[in-house]
Amino acid sequence: MSFLEKLQRQPKYIRKIILWLVIIIIGLALVVWWLHSSYWRIKEFPKEEFIKKLNFPNPGEKIKELQEIEMPKIDEEKLEELKEKIEQLEEEEKAKEKGE
Repeated sequence: MSFLEKLQRQPKYIRKIILWLVIIIIGLALVVWWLHSSYWRIKEFPKEEFIKKLNFPNPGEKIKELQEIEMPKIDEEKLEELKEKIEQLEEEEKAKEKGE
């Protein structure tokens, strides 16, 4: 008697168990193969070449550019005028709050 004939003569629940066991074993084998091949693909990936192809700007150059930016110079007179205007606005706000 062949293997298939023996399998066909088994009760339905045993045939289902055998089927699921075969599916699980094949699935596990495929997962192991996929993980193994993914590991080697990632390990052999040319990182330096990929980064060069992305052509990201060098952060050191950007920092130098930022250091070269100068703050605008404000005269002392203009600075005093701004302070006075700020004080006037604050006083007006306080007056409005008291009036309400």
